[in-house]
Amino acid sequence: MNILEKLNWRYATKHFDVNKKLSKEQLELIKEATNLTPSSFGLQPFKIIIIENNDIRQKLQEAAWNQPQTTDASHLVLFAANTHLSSDDVEAFIKLISEVRNVPVEALAEYDAMMKGSIAAMSQEEATNWAAKQAYIALGQLMVTCAVEGIDTCPMEGFDKKAFDQILDLPSKNLTSVVMAAVGFRSSDDKYQHLPKVRKALDDIIITI
Repeated sequence: MNILEKLNWRYATKHFDVNKKLSKEQLELIKEATNLTPSSFGLQPFKIIIIENNDIRQKLQEAAWNQPQTTDASHLVLFAANTHLSSDDVEAFIKLISEVRNVPVEALAEYDAMMKGSIAAMSQEEATNWAAKQAYIALGQLMVTCAVEGIDTCPMEGFDKKAFDQILDLPSKNLTSVVMAAVGFRSSDDKYQHLPKVRKALDDIIITI
């Protein structure tokens, strides 16, 4: 596999083949790979919401200025940030580390205190913005994974986040919409797939010190 070939093949798909769906195996792979995304402290302060329900997606399309990707793609993946990060989240994470690595919780006290101190130092708005940044890293990992697997994506910020939150009842889950990706397979009539990728020359974007 040549990763550069895969990334050049990838583009922000505008028109999806409505008749072509992800297999169960492909969807599970995407879930697993996205869950492996690195995040600050490893806390994963966001949720990955996979939307398959057609009725809900019709409502979301209206809140996304009728962009066809929201309903035409096989799946819609929304990343939502935790709006109420607290010491409870840290304690749950410490417990998970203890279980997975077979380490006593007491041995993680310094890490526990450091994370709690960092979160306590942020306002709730700052903490939510920080969580949203982590969600963008996950979006990137999802897109690269899909490119490697020959699956198309379209990252999307153009939607009414408050409307999405209401439709999906996210406030009750202490979540707020951040960004999403339509995931599926390109339509043969999507003209954008034939356009050469436009990027700055390496010398124009990379600074080596």
